Amino acid sequence: MNSETFKKMVLPHGKKLYHFALLLLKDEHAAQDAIQEVYLKLWKIRDDLEKINNIEAFALKITKNWCLDKLKAKKAILIENYANGFDYLKENDEPHNLMERDEKIKLLYDIMETLPEQQRILIKLREIDGYDFDEIAEITELNEVTIRVNLSRARKKIREELIKLDNHGFKKS
Repeated sequence: MNSETFKKMVLPHGKKLYHFALLLLKDEHAAQDAIQEVYLKLWKIRDDLEKINNIEAFALKITKNWCLDKLKAKKAILIENYANGFDYLKENDEPHNLMERDEKIKLLYDIMETLPEQQRILIKLREIDGYDFDEIAEITELNEVTIRVNLSRARKKIREELIKLDNHGFKKS
């Protein structure tokens, strides 16, 4: 694979790789370093990439493994809110609607942060990034049953927390 093909096939996934690395590492600079390392690994195996059906899933798998290795070296840390890079603004939004939506999104991410790491990763991959189960299985190296069980538990926990907050008022940050 030449450099032009590599640029067309691999580099477009950089934003997703970065957000995934940021989710795991909780540090912008560390996430940027992770993506550089992933790109280097992919470049070294560039001739084999043409045989891979889903380069994006493969790159996410490499990113996950690299980040988890880094975290193991530092010991476990909490995952930070990864919404910073997403743009929710629409042209017709009023300031009070934007503020209310931002508060709801922050609340949802706060609840997600209380989930176990595996559930948090699976929720992000499935519900935010929109991956299907076989892609998630390839990225996380989990079987589909494990993925479905963990997603179900995560959704239940999020639902319970939202109901609690709805019944008892929203918590203030």
